Amino acid sequence: MDGKIQFVQGDIPLAEYPRPQFRRDSYLPLNGLWDYAFSPSAALPAQYQGKILVPYSPESPLSGVNRQLKRDEFLHYRRFFTLPPNFNRGRVIINFGACDQCCTVYCNGVEVCSHRGGYLPFTADVTGLLNGGRNELAVTVTDDASSHIYGRGKQSYSAGGIWYTAVSGLWQSVWVESVPEQYIASLRLVPDAVNGTLTLSCRVAGGGDFPAVGCEVSDGGEIIASGQVPPDGTCVLDVSRCERWSPDSPRLYDIVLTCGQDRVQSYFGLRTFGVGERGGMRCLTLNGIPVFQSGLLDQGYWGKGIYTPSSNREMYESIKAVKALGFNMLRKHIKVEPLLWYYYCDVLGIFVWQDMVNGGAPYSPVRINLGPFIDLRLNDRNFRSMGRDDPLSRRQYLDEAEGTVELLINCVSLCVWTLFNEGWGQFDSLAVGERMRAKDPSRLYDNASGWQDTGGGDFYSRHIYFRKVRLKNDGRRILALTEFGGYSFSDGQKGKKLFSYRKFSSAGEYMQALEKLYIRQIVPCILRSGLAATVYTQLCDVEQEINGIFREDGSCKGEEERFRRINAALYAAFDSVFARTPPSFPDGAVKGNIVK
Repeated sequence: MDGKIQFVQGDIPLAEYPRPQFRRDSYLPLNGLWDYAFSPSAALPAQYQGKILVPYSPESPLSGVNRQLKRDEFLHYRRFFTLPPNFNRGRVIINFGACDQCCTVYCNGVEVCSHRGGYLPFTADVTGLLNGGRNELAVTVTDDASSHIYGRGKQSYSAGGIWYTAVSGLWQSVWVESVPEQYIASLRLVPDAVNGTLTLSCRVAGGGDFPAVGCEVSDGGEIIASGQVPPDGTCVLDVSRCERWSPDSPRLYDIVLTCGQDRVQSYFGLRTFGVGERGGMRCLTLNGIPVFQSGLLDQGYWGKGIYTPSSNREMYESIKAVKALGFNMLRKHIKVEPLLWYYYCDVLGIFVWQDMVNGGAPYSPVRINLGPFIDLRLNDRNFRSMGRDDPLSRRQYLDEAEGTVELLINCVSLCVWTLFNEGWGQFDSLAVGERMRAKDPSRLYDNASGWQDTGGGDFYSRHIYFRKVRLKNDGRRILALTEFGGYSFSDGQKGKKLFSYRKFSSAGEYMQALEKLYIRQIVPCILRSGLAATVYTQLCDVEQEINGIFREDGSCKGEEERFRRINAALYAAFDSVFARTPPSFPDGAVKGNIVK
């Protein structure tokens, strides 16, 4: 499907269809210039102050506004739209990819819906409010990036160090679609590479008796399997002819769903994630085969667009560049991306570890500063000490976490859910882990990444920055180093306070130090302790944090071939442990007897 990726040229930003696994031909993009106004009042303003480029937050230079929405303010959006001839097939729905943090939507002056939470999509059915000509769409937004109720990720009003600029408002695509009175509202796909099956379930919305949904799997126009999904039931298709999906061969297959007059296009990849065991040590498996995952921590910040890339091509090229260095995984850190990002990972063959977005009360500076040096084991059922004393905060986390699973459930490349990170907003992680696994039993769970481990989940998940990497296997879970590194060098940045975990004076010293880190510390942990996954900090520079392997403009700080040799050494060491083969390191990757 790589050859099917096309990028739209024109005046509308991010104009590509934004929902690749649930696509309809009905599509009217509403990205572009909207009216905006900042106001102390929730009332729709009589006058607007200027133009904002949606879907860029007002804090971003690309929005054309470059102004922070304050906690006690309202941000008002307005634009007009006219439906093309024959567009309306029965119902007209406006889709919002994400809006941070709370908003109310109006159509032609009438309130349509409201939404809470800054990272998940929502819809507004405006069918009964359309006037047949030019229609007015308005959105009123409030945002408090310091709120203890809603997820906020790395957003901060005091950006610096590992905290970044807070965003607000519409930061993902907005578009209109039309559906018949009865339509397919959702789809769930469960591939099983071991048995060669694909299980489908659908939800149909609208009045009357719900018919079965027809489903058809094809490859290049050739039909591989077909069937009917009964109302409130499932359909199991034999797809054993399909090639298994893997990073080396990321094969995807087309799906078409039909329900009366409604037609939805989707895709899937045949794969199964699991846990393997050799000699008392555990590892991740793909389609039953042990696999080492070498990844990068991806903060999801995009330079002048902050939360939003300048183009969808920028997302695609970023993932492609990671693959070129020999990495096979990205850990999406405390942010949910637009759905096209996950599609590009599916197409290019990059494993995804998805963090849930953290929140709660302000994080304890003592805990943050002590965490890298001591192994904290606090009682995360003490909600007050963990910053989750408010039951609304805990309820919102669960709602957003379950909503994230529902949103990304069909992503082929997504193999691990990370529930909490370094104790930030963590609470009752054992119970939360059981709840989430019941929601999606097909993936692995990192209950507590970093310190604050409570013994649950599939991973013994460690973060190490200021000391030598030495790891022991707990004998029960997969040993994973889910953050480490954070190296930088003087790269010409001036005029701002820069942050990294370790600094070097030149590009040469930086690259040599990275090689030593991986070969002299990480490889021995694989050979001796069964280390099965690594996440280097980080993918790219973000604002003042210059830990990135890539600069903010996407250029790489090191030589591609040297990164590829590093990763080849990791995979060779892993194979010698979990596939029981003699280690065969690439030339130049290991010099001297440094892994004894």
